Amino acid sequence: MPIGFEREEKSSTSIATNIPAKVILYNDDWHTFEEVIYQLIKAIKCDLQTAEELTWEVHTKGKAVVFEGDFEEALKVANILEEIDLSVEVYM
Repeated sequence: MPIGFEREEKSSTSIATNIPAKVILYNDDWHTFEEVIYQLIKAIKCDLQTAEELTWEVHTKGKAVVFEGDFEEALKVANILEEIDLSVEVYM
């Protein structure tokens, strides 16, 4: 590199920051309660009781908001839930 020139550093920018979003999980007929509970614990890092309550809400009401927060984090949560083909939507 010639003297007097500085290399341009590429900065990584996130796709969205501080944009509020929600993840909605929908009921289905093929996942067990245990599968959904385990995946919720993994996705939103909640305790067993919270995961059980959310799973029951999804089962009885057909859907539940399982995460509210930053859009980028909501996408991560949705991706983890979708690892086992759970049906989710991210709303902004």
